[in-house]
Amino acid sequence: MNLHGTPLSIVIFSLFVALVLWLSWFFARKAKSASGYYAAGGQIHWAVNGISFAGDYLSAASFLGICGMIATLGYDGFLYSIGYLAGWVVALFVVAEPMKRMGKFTFTDALDAKFDHRGIKLAAAVSTLVVSICYLIPQMNGAGTLVEPLLGLPHWAGVILVGAIVITIVATAGMTSTTYVQFLKGGLLLVFSTILVVMVLARGLGTAPASLPGEDGRPLLEIPAQASEASLAADGHVLAHTAGDLLQFLRGEEISWWKRDADGVLWQAQWRGKGLVNGEADGLLRPVGRLRRIGGLDEAEAARGTGPVGPVRFLALLTDPETRIEQWHQRTVYGAGGEKYSVHYPHAVTGTEQMRPGVKFKVGTTREKLNFVSLMMALFFGTAALPHILIRYYTVPSPACARKSTIVAIAAIGSFYVLTLFMGLGAAINGTVNPADNNMSAPLLALSFGGVLFAVISAIAFATVLGTVAGLIVAASGAVAHDLMDRFGRMDLSEARKVRAGKIAAFGVGIVAIVLGIVFRGVNVSFLVGWAFAVAASANLPAIVMLLFWKGTTAQGIVASIIVGIVAALGIILTGPEMFAGPYGLRAEDAWHPLGQPGIISIPLSFLALVAVSLLTRRRSAAPVGGA
Repeated sequence: MNLHGTPLSIVIFSLFVALVLWLSWFFARKAKSASGYYAAGGQIHWAVNGISFAGDYLSAASFLGICGMIATLGYDGFLYSIGYLAGWVVALFVVAEPMKRMGKFTFTDALDAKFDHRGIKLAAAVSTLVVSICYLIPQMNGAGTLVEPLLGLPHWAGVILVGAIVITIVATAGMTSTTYVQFLKGGLLLVFSTILVVMVLARGLGTAPASLPGEDGRPLLEIPAQASEASLAADGHVLAHTAGDLLQFLRGEEISWWKRDADGVLWQAQWRGKGLVNGEADGLLRPVGRLRRIGGLDEAEAARGTGPVGPVRFLALLTDPETRIEQWHQRTVYGAGGEKYSVHYPHAVTGTEQMRPGVKFKVGTTREKLNFVSLMMALFFGTAALPHILIRYYTVPSPACARKSTIVAIAAIGSFYVLTLFMGLGAAINGTVNPADNNMSAPLLALSFGGVLFAVISAIAFATVLGTVAGLIVAASGAVAHDLMDRFGRMDLSEARKVRAGKIAAFGVGIVAIVLGIVFRGVNVSFLVGWAFAVAASANLPAIVMLLFWKGTTAQGIVASIIVGIVAALGIILTGPEMFAGPYGLRAEDAWHPLGQPGIISIPLSFLALVAVSLLTRRRSAAPVGGA
């Protein structure tokens, strides 16, 4: 079945976009002043702001990336959910009320409230831009991934479409429309994710994978038994032996999956690029993955399925040592001429192994332990330092409202992350995993229940991207217009000119995000967001914490902390194995160092720089210091 551009998906998508654009037009009249444009006039109700927090924070990484990682990696994918949620503890107890008291429009306002120092204005504005752009990359990437099956557009067109809509939202009405778009998508995401999980539990578990509508699950093209692997390779098809019975090679835009049955016949499961996918030109990749055995049930019972189960029994059956789950692994191999291939192959694991740590985050070596601790540090400390999250505290009337909105956010976000566990595992056992792009696991799970739910879930996932990207662009445009132009550049902009400058900056940041979203196509969005959190935790959090709790903090110390955090975090990322094996197209072994995550080094370095420089400049500094 080819769902590219079906009337249903196009209608639902169009209705949602029309609603979003109407909200932007409706609230445009409230964005005439700088306060209205950047902070919604500080009049958002705390309950609305709390759900908007969730809508802002539950990004493409949360809905697409985490579900995909849980589907393919099991428990290790859920660790991202734990890390993302834990960071809100810091936001609640450390930064919520102080940020509201000290700031006006931007993160820079809070850092500079006690100093009025041009260096802080510049460094904090640059940090806001860097973190926002790092976070924008996975959101735009996820947008392109969604639009491909939803509207039948290529990935790059989807990224451009998202960029155009979000730029319109921000340039039209700023933070007010952004807030209500985030409130809308946060509420819808919670409601329909709950519906999807209820349907997964109602279906229960079975060893016969659920077919997509209109498919019988059989391969669509049989290759005669006498066709040799050599002759297939001569026709441009690439074959190799792996530990599994199904394999995939990726070379440019050509993807080929093959399976040899018990009689030795080679079947072509899927082909993309210069051939057919599911029998149709440029059709959808068929998702794969299923339960092979269910603990406590014989083969006949397992084939019939369990019927409806509760959440506890669902997890109990999946974690049974006798349960066997088809899990997907990936490895990179190199041809004789140095060409690189990515191989995806199935590997049956027990239910216990599925929910055991160590599939992705291996901790056998010192390097692996450092990478894991580094990632958890970034997720835990990064939340409270994300500029687009921090500016939400300026949209409510008082510090008390800031605290209450944070509590609502924690409840909504925590509930959603519990749902991701069931959605990810549901995709893993219902034949709805695409190993070539696990970001689509949750929408494809919805597809197994019919085209209507698929279209709605995909539209909501698209809304998830819109809300987060809009918040990021508001934060970035505020850094340019308010922090750099008005305060650092001392241009003394009028209210109208400050709003106009913010709208122009939104266009510039949006174009950069579009380009980077296309470049990083195919990389898991949760993995990319981990980098954004690491940069935020390294560049912003040490300055916030030390300003609040150490009276010896100086303006020069804050500037040094931000600069060291940015340089250290980006330096480690850009010279690490993931960049070499990914965008650079080189061998991971050729990277300058083995660290995949920078937090364990960059966060302490940032704290150390702040303390050292503050001690050196404390006597010379005439600026007032102190806590909140």
